[in-house]
Amino acid sequence: MEIDFQEYQLSAELRGHEEDVRRICVCGNGGIATSSRDKTVRFWSVEPGNKYKDPTPKIMVGHTSFVGPLAWIPPNSEFPEGGIVSGGMDTLVKVWDLRSGESVQTLRGHQMQVTGIALDDGDIVSSSIDCTLRRWRDGKIVESWQAHSSAVQAIVRLPSGELVTGSSDTTLKLWKGKTCLHTFVGHTDTVRGLAIMSDLGILSASHDGSVRLWALTGEVLMEMVGHTSIVYSVDSHISGLVVSGSEDCSAKIWKDGVCVQSIGHPGCVWDAKFLENGDIVTACSDGVARIWTTHPDRMADRVEQESYSSQLYNYKISRKRVGGLKLEELPGLDSLKVSGTSDGQTKVIREGDNGVAYSWNMREQKWDKIGEVVDGPEDSLKRPVLDGKEYDYVFDVDIGDGQPIRKLPYNQSDNPYDTADKWLLRENLPLSYRQQIVDFILENTGQKTFSFDPTFRDPYTGSSAYVPGEISSKHAASAKPTFKHIPKKGVLAFDVAQFDGILKKISEFNNSLLSSEDQKKLALTDVETARLGAIVKILRETSYYHSSSFADVDIDLLLKLLSAWPLSMVFPVIDILRMIVLHPDGAAKLVKCINDGNDALLEIINKATSSPVIPANLLTSLRAVTNLFKNPSFHQWLHHHRSEILDAFSGCYTSSNKNVTVQHKVQWLICNQSYILGSEPACFKCPVGSANVKLVTSSRPPLCSFAVLLIEKKDEEGQAHVLSAALEIAEAENLDVDSKFRALVAIGSLMLEGTVKKIALDFDVESIAKAAKASKEAKIAEVGADIESLTKQP
Repeated sequence: MEIDFQEYQLSAELRGHEEDVRRICVCGNGGIATSSRDKTVRFWSVEPGNKYKDPTPKIMVGHTSFVGPLAWIPPNSEFPEGGIVSGGMDTLVKVWDLRSGESVQTLRGHQMQVTGIALDDGDIVSSSIDCTLRRWRDGKIVESWQAHSSAVQAIVRLPSGELVTGSSDTTLKLWKGKTCLHTFVGHTDTVRGLAIMSDLGILSASHDGSVRLWALTGEVLMEMVGHTSIVYSVDSHISGLVVSGSEDCSAKIWKDGVCVQSIGHPGCVWDAKFLENGDIVTACSDGVARIWTTHPDRMADRVEQESYSSQLYNYKISRKRVGGLKLEELPGLDSLKVSGTSDGQTKVIREGDNGVAYSWNMREQKWDKIGEVVDGPEDSLKRPVLDGKEYDYVFDVDIGDGQPIRKLPYNQSDNPYDTADKWLLRENLPLSYRQQIVDFILENTGQKTFSFDPTFRDPYTGSSAYVPGEISSKHAASAKPTFKHIPKKGVLAFDVAQFDGILKKISEFNNSLLSSEDQKKLALTDVETARLGAIVKILRETSYYHSSSFADVDIDLLLKLLSAWPLSMVFPVIDILRMIVLHPDGAAKLVKCINDGNDALLEIINKATSSPVIPANLLTSLRAVTNLFKNPSFHQWLHHHRSEILDAFSGCYTSSNKNVTVQHKVQWLICNQSYILGSEPACFKCPVGSANVKLVTSSRPPLCSFAVLLIEKKDEEGQAHVLSAALEIAEAENLDVDSKFRALVAIGSLMLEGTVKKIALDFDVESIAKAAKASKEAKIAEVGADIESLTKQP
């Protein structure tokens, strides 16, 4: 079928945003509004000649997190130059006056991110991740209802007045008021974007990679398939053209269901909209909004076109992979000047924008060209992702002992020993596992052997990578002593939680409060219960930690429960706060509370260590404090309160009375608070009912973490304090292996990198090291040997 179509070319680039441009709003013929992850809304006015080249857009500042959906208010008596409505990750809907650029209304009510905005005869209707729609009139909520069973991702108003919503539950819904007239079923993943196609129906964009056109009866009139990843947005023009934006770094233009052009971008295309004149504006993750046109008079000049072509080429080269390797990281032709080491040895080099394989010909002493190396189509778009970053491989590693599955990311171009070292440190696992991890990587990536780069230096120690069984004779004479377990690098984190168990326990306690006349006033309301569920939902979705956020009321609710609930009931609240401190926005809001005088962290410690000690409180609070070390924003607080923290927890650990209390309550803890076991497997090592059951693994002060922090701070007094506590624990009898090991690692690290080696020698650390070296437990013996070796150094 022949389709009459003229290709779009670059018209202008709107530069100014500091981060991703997320949404576009076409404001009639007067301009364009853009929203961004940089927390701003910008308005770009149109110049004579219909070109958008305003170098100084009007900037609207007021949101506290990234801004998403936008809607335009045409000029009226209240807004002579028009207005903008914006929704943000901060749960707010804001109304802006374009004349002044100021926010004139802030609408509060959503519990989570605002995802869509529609204007309906003077009312504002907003959608949210909290599954609701809210109607606002004169700055107040006039109605609210749950629209979908999962997050509502988009909303659009039909000319006839009905609303259509799209959701993560994969459906669209047609609404008349609060009544659902029809549910559209067909997409297999989240419905992310919606648009009206004049006189035909509704367009939807989905995470399933497709764009669909629906009749209002629910019939699918057309399906447009061509994107290779999530489709975020869709729009149509009166001409019949459709444009869609996708994570595959393209905006595609469709006519009669056929893709007639794909416009490449140097990043994800978050949004794409038609202007009234038929031009297209796109929002890209590189922070630039771009105008595209078919009209020769509005096209960018040759220099601008070439500049964009260069941007796009460099971006594609940075992403292109050949044989699993990044093209830009391949050596150039000069590498062929270096002779091979064996007949048939292969090497891949970069020639232009291609990777070419060569084989070493030993007899002729030259490199023979084999041919171009290519990946399968779109391989780079299907690579596994971990924490928002693409890798060649993301392995599931089961380390046994009931521990949770760990994720191990790896790129083919990485040094496997470097990868193993970093991963073991991050996961707080013994470096003695290094060779096992390296072997695992090599076996599962098809790398039978690995040749060392002699210039490699460990980013943590500055030394060459250690390979068991191999000694460099060249450096052996001058090499410094190496240690197996010290110095301690990185910190432990308890980042797994049994959220279902936590919510169940809170519900049990809440029901108990409700049944008591004296304590009924302490119970959660229905709204607060729902809010807790929303908090947990944010914490579960770890892959969105870079963009998700909490409302101030979330933190206030948790602190209220911590303060008001009976001591025996606060441990599941502490457990939620344990995960909050690992979330960037949650941590920031908690730090703000502390700076404002509400030191919830000290309250947690005081409640957990007050007599009689409740084991569940002690366990969860220790984990919460340990997690604080993962976030630099808490380091000053930890440093300042170091004495109080160590004294409180060390007192619980060493006091015979308190320890006995803990021992006698372990069986109660196991039977009644079993979700805690799930959040850190193997935290109990003895069977229920044993006369000598002890609370282990998480029941010790975070000595290693404090050692790392105080070494960094060069705090000799603090290091001495930690050393004293660690020595006391290391000398204790009948101590569990894990606790003794960590105490010894803290001692060794402080001696090696800190300023307290002489103090340790004065406390006869050599005897402690010798006793540890004689242990039947391998890792205790190994770290004992490390410390003994250290005592003999000058």
